Amino acid sequence: MNQIILNKKTPPDRYKEKRSFLTPARVLVIGFLVISLVGTLLLMLSTSTITGNGLSFIDALFTSTSALCVTGLVVVDTGTTFTLFGQIVILLLIQIGGLGFMTFATLFSILLGKKITLKERLLLQEALNQVTLEGIVRLTKYVISISFIVEAIGALILSIRWSFDMGWSKALYFGIFHSVSAFNNAGFDLFGNFSSITSYQKDLVTNSTMMILIILGGFGFVVLSDFYTNYNRKKSLHTKIVVQTSLLFIMIGAILIFLLEFSNPQTLGALDTGGKALTSIFQSVTPRTAGFNTVDISQLRDTTQLLIIVLMFIGASPGSTGGGIKTTTILTIALSVINTFKGCNNVTYKERTIPKDIIHRAIAITSLAVLLILITTSILTITEKADFMPLFFESVSAFGTVGLSMGVTTQLSQMGKIAIIITMFCGRLGPLTVAFALGQNYKKNYLRQIKYPDERIIIG
Repeated sequence: MNQIILNKKTPPDRYKEKRSFLTPARVLVIGFLVISLVGTLLLMLSTSTITGNGLSFIDALFTSTSALCVTGLVVVDTGTTFTLFGQIVILLLIQIGGLGFMTFATLFSILLGKKITLKERLLLQEALNQVTLEGIVRLTKYVISISFIVEAIGALILSIRWSFDMGWSKALYFGIFHSVSAFNNAGFDLFGNFSSITSYQKDLVTNSTMMILIILGGFGFVVLSDFYTNYNRKKSLHTKIVVQTSLLFIMIGAILIFLLEFSNPQTLGALDTGGKALTSIFQSVTPRTAGFNTVDISQLRDTTQLLIIVLMFIGASPGSTGGGIKTTTILTIALSVINTFKGCNNVTYKERTIPKDIIHRAIAITSLAVLLILITTSILTITEKADFMPLFFESVSAFGTVGLSMGVTTQLSQMGKIAIIITMFCGRLGPLTVAFALGQNYKKNYLRQIKYPDERIIIG
């Protein structure tokens, strides 16, 4: 009788089980899916395209997902295909995707004077990739303020510069669109013919402004908030790691691109030394998940393309508008490897010990990312008529939400487009978030507390 009573579920238990289905990870996944579908329907409207025919469902879904996941891979040219309405739909999807739909929901709640509930705070914590609920609403306010301020400044600079080449009204619109696209690391452009910003390859103002926007967006909102609130005080360890690793990867990438492409007549060969340096730096910054380019990516040497693949895979930093496995993840794994070589039991950095659960999470993220890219590349090699390198490049670009391509995006088959759509979606939300949404069961938390006896196995 006692056993029956112990196993019998009371109504509160059943109620909790039903509610446990909508975990924060699942809410984020469902939310992104719904917004992506809404964007798809809007882009299918006749008012969205210049021809008046709208896009097919798969092309509209691809474009909507690419914009929402701030990727920049496109199957149709943004500047010559869409009307003003269609372009504004894409711009709104980029802004929502970059900041996160929960950030916008919080903004509306604040404007309406509504109280932010615990459930909403948990969703914000998941969306902004935070480890604690403390100060989460304050951080959200900083995210919104910083984003709009930086985008406005970037739009103003670009508008003034481009006003010399086009009318003021067009320059202002172009400035706003490309500032939002750059800060959110989206890579969408309006210059037409899939040219990105190659026409401004030697322009210092355009290149510098775009690079600063990309870098700031890739730092992550926690870092920007740290600078915003503690500008004259000591920065957190996370901020130091993000800034140092980001600048290090940009510097190494720029130097290697400069050396590898110096004599390539299809990329840097025809430029003077200053032009080569500027282009090298820009092409090192943009794989951080931005997707803009000032040279033809397909004309880069194989080694340079491989370097860009590595930079795209690493991506930006946690809690940012960018994708990839993130700079802190690769640093954590590198430190773990180094400490293993040294025979150390703990992973340390700047006199601080990194918890083992963080190391396990870094390994899980990297492993899932590699698996996803391999699966996507394998599918593309079956469904597409293209060489391996462009398809591999496309897969990594989609996962890293970068948007750079070697020219195969517009040639993708229906199955190829679906594979890239799924990869972009997983890359933006993060492989662990998607995995948790699909498989995590909060009803069995008690099982995680069980410690079984140790048993050593042979590895290596």
